[in-house]
Amino acid sequence: MTAVSGKPARRTARIEDPALLTGRGRFLDDMDPLPGTLTAAVVRSPHPHARIRGVDLERARRHPGVAAVIGPEEVKAALRPFPLALKAPMPYYPTATDKVRFVGEPVAVVVANDRYLAEDAAELVEVDYEPLPPVVDVEKALLPDAPRLHEDADSNVATDRTFTFGGVDDVFAKADHVVKGKYDFPRYSSTPMECYSVVAEWQDEGDGPAIQAWANFHGPFSMVAVLAGAFGLPASRIRLMIPADNGGSFGIKAGIYPYVALMALASKHAGRPVRWTEDRIEHLLASSAGSDRAMRFEAAVSNDGTVQALRADLVDNVGAYLRPPEPSTLYRCFGNITGAYKIDAVEIRSRAVVTNKTPTGLNRGFGGQQLYFGLERLMDKVAETCGLDPIELRKRNFVRHEDFPYATPTGGIYDSGDYHRALDMVVKNADYQALREKQREARARGEYFGLGVATIVDPSATNIGYVGLATPAEQRASGRGKSGSTEHVRISVDPSGQVSVLLGTVPQGQGHATVAQQVVADQLGLPLEQVRPIVEMDTATTPWTISSGSYSSRFAPLLTSALVEAAEKLAETVKIAGATLLGVAAEEVELAEGHVRQRGEPGRAVPFKHAAGLVHWDPGALPEGTSARLYEEAAFTPPQSKAASRSDQINSSLCYGFVAELAVVRIDPETREVKLEQVVTVHDAGTILNPTLLEGQVHGALAHALGGALFEEMRYTDAGQPTATFMDYLCPTTAETTFELNSDHLETPSPLTRLGAKGCGEGSCMSLPVAIANAVADALAPAGVDVTSLPLHGNVLHELLTGSTSQNERNH
Repeated sequence: MTAVSGKPARRTARIEDPALLTGRGRFLDDMDPLPGTLTAAVVRSPHPHARIRGVDLERARRHPGVAAVIGPEEVKAALRPFPLALKAPMPYYPTATDKVRFVGEPVAVVVANDRYLAEDAAELVEVDYEPLPPVVDVEKALLPDAPRLHEDADSNVATDRTFTFGGVDDVFAKADHVVKGKYDFPRYSSTPMECYSVVAEWQDEGDGPAIQAWANFHGPFSMVAVLAGAFGLPASRIRLMIPADNGGSFGIKAGIYPYVALMALASKHAGRPVRWTEDRIEHLLASSAGSDRAMRFEAAVSNDGTVQALRADLVDNVGAYLRPPEPSTLYRCFGNITGAYKIDAVEIRSRAVVTNKTPTGLNRGFGGQQLYFGLERLMDKVAETCGLDPIELRKRNFVRHEDFPYATPTGGIYDSGDYHRALDMVVKNADYQALREKQREARARGEYFGLGVATIVDPSATNIGYVGLATPAEQRASGRGKSGSTEHVRISVDPSGQVSVLLGTVPQGQGHATVAQQVVADQLGLPLEQVRPIVEMDTATTPWTISSGSYSSRFAPLLTSALVEAAEKLAETVKIAGATLLGVAAEEVELAEGHVRQRGEPGRAVPFKHAAGLVHWDPGALPEGTSARLYEEAAFTPPQSKAASRSDQINSSLCYGFVAELAVVRIDPETREVKLEQVVTVHDAGTILNPTLLEGQVHGALAHALGGALFEEMRYTDAGQPTATFMDYLCPTTAETTFELNSDHLETPSPLTRLGAKGCGEGSCMSLPVAIANAVADALAPAGVDVTSLPLHGNVLHELLTGSTSQNERNH
């Protein structure tokens, strides 16, 4: 195991689990933070597209037990549209105002003494709708005569940008082969165990209104500024509190902020705090989802299989509104758009298009899922064109180990890696040649048996400046740029020597407390039990910044680096105090085994707590000029995270890990069911901080990805009616995750983070869907079937094999 600050990585158990396993977790629904809280129910649109001719709230207001009812007029009177990531005439409010644009869009909120009364009264809200033609397919939404969602916009295109790096046209003109592919990635969701929950209170105070809200929000905290903009308040007047326990998010709970705004406004009208807890139907219907993408890729290829140039045309279906932080999905992987391959010339067209679907947002691996489905399917097609094995084709195009740090044409700086070695580990661990022989034998028996490989660069520690690329450079130059990967922490030591660690992220089950305790204990030479991590978030007291949050695999590279820096500052003060007690110079002592001890003489030592006690109780004994301060903050701000350049290049993440993955599938010839038999995966996440947690993240990402690859799809009819229950939206269970798993790790530490760590929680969400697609395409190759879309359940395969319906036609 790799050393962490000179010590081996610890395979420690999660300290979060005992409370959760014994029913003592503190989720928001378990909490009653404000006395006299009322309950809200949301009235939602049954139409995907309709003009609101009138809303009558009076019958609902007269219902017994109802404290307030608000609708479009109250929303427009109190709120501005949410600030968008770019200028687009597509205003977004927490409720519909002029018309509804997706099934499930909020139209009104009823506040009553309890949930039953609120829901009864909600049925009394009368809305006069004028139905309009809907459009849910992104390519149909691009047509000139498509139904227009936002009348003030020229079309349904919210943003359309084209980027060119290198001599793309010349390379394509001279290429031996031009390989093309059109691919569609489906819309699927996060489906955490705990849905949205909000408790909000509007406060009218002497110095102006303020909002305090509890929510199972997970960040990014740029959404606080979005909330503040809607209310016209300083961000300091909005206090957001997040409990320590969050029943999962995987990105989706970044989209809770419209409901925070809505419940705060409902509280203003009710005169009391308001609670709203989302049910599962509401969550599937109207919370958020990862964006579905239609994409075209072209590769200019030489006869030996070298990819010399790449064209990508990416069209994201963002639903009814360009809801912040979108168009993040289009740009999160901008710096690593060429994946693991050394491609010097790139052209990208990126469009976000609105349709009558639920607005999109973050979903584990966002941006990478979509990108790699197209890119890695294309690479298999290149291999077929050149008569090469998919493994060999990838090796010929990999960035080499000696090339790191490697600059991509789009501005990414890959910090470290050894892609060839990682893929060789997969080949060895899988016994690849034996699997190919097994495939030949299966095909001789007429069976469908396939192997699929995917190799992906896994970005972590996002630089939020990438969203600026949606705005042309000349417009960016006239305003303020955006960039950053900052994370904050605060560490303090009490008089008894107990260390408290206050984190600036909001975990959702990843084990942040476990790793934070471990890192700080290692840095201060303490036993684990002497360090207490605190993961509750209060924006009024917890250190945070706009880029803070638990998203885009930020914790391991960024927050642990901040922990190291804060711990180093504390250590210096404790060493001075300990050295004072020992009567030696501070340079002569070290922190180890819970003591401050003299180097080379471990018998000469004082307990850590005594040194801390000296600072608290007898600071006058410290050397002159020593600060009697035993709390330290640190903000780790890597200088590599800059705003987008005038030439539209950006290092969109600080760190770039790597995943090489092989999927083995067998397809039932009668039912067409795809059975995932084996997954062989190798992850390079830099320094491994905790092997147990790393494996947990890999397993979780594989299960999540399996859903999007084989089962989960948010289907919409042409009339705009969506899937809204688990009867139709199929999530994988333990029965579907019984495949044989061989998981291995390679460590190429990042030179940019204090412990060499990179992110690891999203990689397989990006690689497994396309690895499975490549395996299915490999299995069906004798039948001449091309796989261009997901998910790949039995009905889809039947259509592919019989030619009854194309995948693209069915993937609304």
